[in-house]
Amino acid sequence: MKRLFLRRRAITLIASTLVFLQACSPLSAVNAVAPSGGITVIPDLAYGTGDRQLLDLYHPENAQADLPTILFFYGGSWKRGSREKYAFVARALAREGFLVAVADYRTYPDVKFPAFVHDGAKAVAWLTQNARKYGGNQMGIHMMGHSAGAHIAAMIALDGEYLARENVSRNVLGRWVGLAGPYAFYPSKVSSVRDIFSDLPDEDQARPITFAAIPGAPDALLLHGGDDTLVLPENSKQLASALSASGVNARAHIYSDIGHIRLVLSLSSPFQGFATTLKDSVLFLKTGAFPEKP
Repeated sequence: MKRLFLRRRAITLIASTLVFLQACSPLSAVNAVAPSGGITVIPDLAYGTGDRQLLDLYHPENAQADLPTILFFYGGSWKRGSREKYAFVARALAREGFLVAVADYRTYPDVKFPAFVHDGAKAVAWLTQNARKYGGNQMGIHMMGHSAGAHIAAMIALDGEYLARENVSRNVLGRWVGLAGPYAFYPSKVSSVRDIFSDLPDEDQARPITFAAIPGAPDALLLHGGDDTLVLPENSKQLASALSASGVNARAHIYSDIGHIRLVLSLSSPFQGFATTLKDSVLFLKTGAFPEKP
């Protein structure tokens, strides 16, 4: 009886929160209801000279030094987004014992591909020099991203040229988690983002799956919602298969009855009932273990 009551209470809380989301800016509302205690925030740290080359750091209070470090890239079709809107993700991960960086990056129409990937690599390079000052580990830097942000993380993880441009080896990377990333899509076939990649002589250069066979890629966990119609789950399945064929420890994990937005929302309370995204990501990043197959 008590379990049934708690389940009904959780459903009521989620339902009322979703009503709240519809009444105001969705991500601002998520941040408003997500737990915020116990975390120190260091905002507005410049990893480059551009106006959008900034990141925020989130550190669990009273934690020891040498925390594992995560760099999170948000989505937004490479056109929009801001780091403060994803505080709910950073706080949830920091509460699990990570130093978490959320980075802004340049977006279209100010830039086209690959400028935002260069920004991501520059943020990685900055962490290799500065994470220790804030209690984080400067080696084995994990990456995590959602949607367009997962694409950025994938490009950095798989094509070593981006980090090499920053005089950094891929050896500085730990593991990476992709949430609903467009790893195998053809930009020319997606009208809403076609212009972002229009300067490329070969669009395969913007497809992470193109680089799956290059040696040295870090382990990968590719999470996706089975009901995602914006970025199809086949993207994660195909990339995981290609990486595995090249000897990389990689797995696609598909959550049934979850779409594109609910996947990232499920990282934070009170939305963790949507999927075990946070639990599975933390397990993988801390231990390298993959979640059990659904």
